[in-house]
Amino acid sequence: RFIAKPCAINLGIQDSGPHRAQPNAILEKVFTSITKSPDAKRLEGLSKQLDWDVRKIQRWFRHRRNQDKPTTLTKFCESMWRFTFYLSIFFYGIRFLWTAPWFWDTRQCWYNYPFQPLTSRLYYYYILELAFYWSLMFSQFTDIKRKDFLIMFVHHLATIGLITFSYMNNMVRVGTLVLCLHDASDFLLEAAKLANYAKYQRVCDAFFMLFGVVFIVTRLGIYPFWILNTTLFESWELIGPYPSWWLFNGLLVTLQVLHIIWSYLIVRTASKALVRGKVSKDDRSDVESSSEEEDVTSNSTKGVFSTSSNGSNRLNGHVAGGQWTGE
Repeated sequence: RFIAKPCAINLGIQDSGPHRAQPNAILEKVFTSITKSPDAKRLEGLSKQLDWDVRKIQRWFRHRRNQDKPTTLTKFCESMWRFTFYLSIFFYGIRFLWTAPWFWDTRQCWYNYPFQPLTSRLYYYYILELAFYWSLMFSQFTDIKRKDFLIMFVHHLATIGLITFSYMNNMVRVGTLVLCLHDASDFLLEAAKLANYAKYQRVCDAFFMLFGVVFIVTRLGIYPFWILNTTLFESWELIGPYPSWWLFNGLLVTLQVLHIIWSYLIVRTASKALVRGKVSKDDRSDVESSSEEEDVTSNSTKGVFSTSSNGSNRLNGHVAGGQWTGE
């Protein structure tokens, strides 16, 4: 409200929403009480009742659905908040882990386990991350519904479960490695969104491409060969098959499956951008988008992101059309 909004206004971002549907008591009653997406039979009945063309009624419902979406200014403010958090927590984690012995030798995560001290810096790092992911879990139900809603819901559950479980079992050393690794790419995605909303397309594309490279390197390279290697094999070698070994590693493997899905979507979006010079539709876009928005996107948007996108979050959760959120 006091930082992001003035920045958005200085960048020329207007607080204007999508085209509003013209007032109509009958259609409004159907929209609020019966259905937001009427089928062909109901459309035909409304057409006869109002003496309107079916296409006009469809357009009215589309506009009515879209008018509840957040404005570009709202999306900019949300992305700026996420960018600030991700960037701050990433540098806090790097600064903390740089002097930690287990950052350079993952076997240190298991020496003297479970009798490892919990320092105040480590405690605050964990609590901040846990609080943030709980906020993402709650806000997901109030944000605009996306095609990857279920994937993001599973991701947040797995993340909260891992943070809580590792804290309760004093596996915080390896937990800090997982948290820092996941934060490495998220602030780049939010930076790409900010550039997209401000209509700095080249900056947006550059940040998105950098995000894609960092995401794939960290999630498909470092994560399985560094994190999963120590939790699956080094822990088994040093402390044996502890009772919760299967649950802990099961959650970590679940995250890896989600990483593969998101990496595929990122690569597909980047490929479209390189081949066509533009992306007309995001692979995890809003469930609803207006025809006017689609026309603007297809005619004027170059690069990876679409200016008509919604920046809700959560890859909060991830990809293009300016609509990737994180994890």
